[in-house]
Amino acid sequence: MSTSPVSPLPTTDFAGVESAIARLYGEPLVDLPRDLYIPPDALEVILEAFEGPLDLLLYLIRRQNFNILDIPMAEVTQQYLGYIDEVRTHNLELAAEYLLMAAMLIEIKSRMLLPVKAKHGDEEPEDPRAELVRRLLEYERLKVAAQQIDERPQLDRDVFPALVSTDPTAALVLPKVAAPDLAAAWKDLLRRAKLVTHHQVTRESLSVREHMSKILRQLQPVQFLEFHELFEETLAAGGGLPVIIVHFLALLELAREGLVDITQAEPFAPIYVRLGITPS
Repeated sequence: MSTSPVSPLPTTDFAGVESAIARLYGEPLVDLPRDLYIPPDALEVILEAFEGPLDLLLYLIRRQNFNILDIPMAEVTQQYLGYIDEVRTHNLELAAEYLLMAAMLIEIKSRMLLPVKAKHGDEEPEDPRAELVRRLLEYERLKVAAQQIDERPQLDRDVFPALVSTDPTAALVLPKVAAPDLAAAWKDLLRRAKLVTHHQVTRESLSVREHMSKILRQLQPVQFLEFHELFEETLAAGGGLPVIIVHFLALLELAREGLVDITQAEPFAPIYVRLGITPS
């Protein structure tokens, strides 16, 4: 489709004076220059662009709500040939596949005008449009699938990968458990022990070895425990501050003998206790 160039008319303001349609070097321009040459094709615009003959045919069918299984070949062929003539008029390059499709449409239209030959038996005569309909339906499915794929996020268009430089040869070095961290954890246990202490005056014999065995039994079924988890059972039973102290001394004795390891992933991280790894 195209539009012809139209000379703009000057507008008039409320005072009855013609308004300027442009300014040239600061001066108002009321009328277009008489010697101004505008090429005939200056304002011609091609509105539709198609990816191929099947795309053009599908556009013509869907635009007029034709049944794709019962295509009116005469009307569709006339519109298709009209588009071909329009492209040739504007001296645009036309792919050979458009001309091949035009010949195919003319052939189908001609075959539909011929009388149908009766076949033996109950077989229905073959529709000349069957192959064209099959190609159109297949092309439409592929076009819809391509649009759905294009709507998905694509790498380097909608999303971008995060790039992080690392040194694969660097060895992971875990920080050692510092004495202030262990002291802070111990103070926290003391504070919690005071909150659940039962005010009972009793005499109880406490054994460090017994608590060492108890800690080892706690660590055997698991890979590791947090520092405070070793004291949960004792705190729940209300053993009081003396029992907590003996339990802590038992943990320190196990660490000194190498039967347990006390580790920490990083500064201020939780402290973990696990069974010590005996050298083979």
